Amino acid sequence: MRFLFLLVLLAGAALGLYPWAIANFSGSEIGTWSVYEAGRFVPAEISLRPSDAPVRVLVDLTVWRPHAVQSGRAQLGITAAHDGRRVLEETLDFRAGPTPRQKSPQITERVFRDDAGLIEAVDAGTYRFDLSRGNVVDADIKAVELVLRRESGAVDSRMQPVGLSLMGVGVVGLVLAFRRRRNRPDNPNCQPPRWGRGNGP
Repeated sequence: MRFLFLLVLLAGAALGLYPWAIANFSGSEIGTWSVYEAGRFVPAEISLRPSDAPVRVLVDLTVWRPHAVQSGRAQLGITAAHDGRRVLEETLDFRAGPTPRQKSPQITERVFRDDAGLIEAVDAGTYRFDLSRGNVVDADIKAVELVLRRESGAVDSRMQPVGLSLMGVGVVGLVLAFRRRRNRPDNPNCQPPRWGRGNGP
């Protein structure tokens, strides 16, 4: 039974990490562009080809101090347009809860990443990406970088909740299995014989 619950836990962990792995590692990187200079956002104009599709759009937010995101939230808006047609619009929500990536142990900068989604169909030409401050910005921003990945896989949003549920079932099952084993009474047939008055063979 414990082995079964362990398999459930491992399956849940795999499904829970699946969206993160697809977003960050599927496909290949097109490039990285700085979109924040001298305290203001600047647009990025990038040439894309149909063979790049689908293109995943990621944004890295670098803050000066580990505690810079004090309220646990920082929002940025992002839009992408091609030939005057908007192909992407998203609000990025950077939270201090997940462990941010650290550039180096010697510096205090932290990098938070959020996924802006996919540009499914790509026409040849220049795409303009614009970022802006959202309604909630409680962060000492140092840099914002736009990261594009070509031929990136699509993330099934149902996978992560299913994975987390399976992980919960696996953990609870393992705890109950170990507790039941610990509280199981000893088999009287395995007890050594007791000698003395009233305890004959």
